Amino acid sequence: MAVTTPGAPRAANALSILGLLRPHWGAMSVALGAAGGEAAAALLEPWPLKIVLDYLLQARSLPGWMMPVIGRIGDGKLAVLNVAVISVAVIAVAGAVSGYLNTYLTTNVGQRVMHDLRRTLYHHIHRLSLAEHDDRRTGDLISRVTSDIDSIQDFVTSALLGIVTNVLTLVGIIGVMLYLNWRFTLISLSIAPVLFLVVYVFTRRSRRRRAT
Repeated sequence: MAVTTPGAPRAANALSILGLLRPHWGAMSVALGAAGGEAAAALLEPWPLKIVLDYLLQARSLPGWMMPVIGRIGDGKLAVLNVAVISVAVIAVAGAVSGYLNTYLTTNVGQRVMHDLRRTLYHHIHRLSLAEHDDRRTGDLISRVTSDIDSIQDFVTSALLGIVTNVLTLVGIIGVMLYLNWRFTLISLSIAPVLFLVVYVFTRRSRRRRAT
C-alpha cells in the first residue's frame, strides 16, 4: 500500500500513531513539556493553602528556605500571607500558560495529522483498481475518509496528552503522599487492586451485553 506520489506521506507510516506524529515530534515534545508543567501546577495548587494553615493559623516555624524569600517581602504574618497570595497567582498563571500551550500545539498537530492522513488515503483510493471500487461500498470509503480520521484527530488533540497529563498528575500525587506519610499512602493504595478488579469485571460484562 506504499504511496509514491510526491508530497504524500508513506501509507505504511500513516497506519500507526507514531508514524503520524513523527514529522511533528518537535511540537509534540513542547506539548509534552507543557503537559508536565500543567501537571506540576495542579500538584502545587494546595501548597499556598498549606502556608496559610501551617504558618499563619497554627504559627508553626517557617522552613529555612522560605526565610530569605519572606525577608525580601517584609516581616511578620503579613509577609507570609503575601507569599501565599503571590504563590497562588504564579501557580495559576503557570498552569494557564501550560494548558494553553498544550491545547494549541495538540490542536495544531491534530489538524496537520488529519491533513496528512486524508491526503494519503486520497492518493491510495485513486490507485485502487476499478474492480476494488465495485466491491467496496461508497459509504464505507466516505466513512474512512471522514469519520475514522476525525476519530484519530480527536485522539491526538484530546486523549493522547490528556492521558499523559493525568498519569503525570497521578504519579506526582502518589509521590507527594509517599513523602508526607508512606505508611498511610500504602494503606490508601491497598484498595486500588480491588477497584481495578471491579472495573475490569463490570467492563467485560457490559461488553458482552452490548455484543449480544
